[in-house]
Amino acid sequence: MSDASQPTKWEYFVAPVLSHVAQQILNNFGQDGWELVQLAPGPNPDSLVGYFKRPLVQEA
Repeated sequence: MSDASQPTKWEYFVAPVLSHVAQQILNNFGQDGWELVQLAPGPNPDSLVGYFKRPLVQEA
């Protein structure tokens, strides 16, 4: 079977995102290969919770 027929395996990451520096935080995660899936309200008005995913690197 070729690799193209295998489903993508993902790893996930959940992190706090402070509203006043959200763009910087999201850009940093993006540079590390994390894709934002959703932002949800955090435990206080100035914070959000970010849910991220990226393809799992398969070791040879």
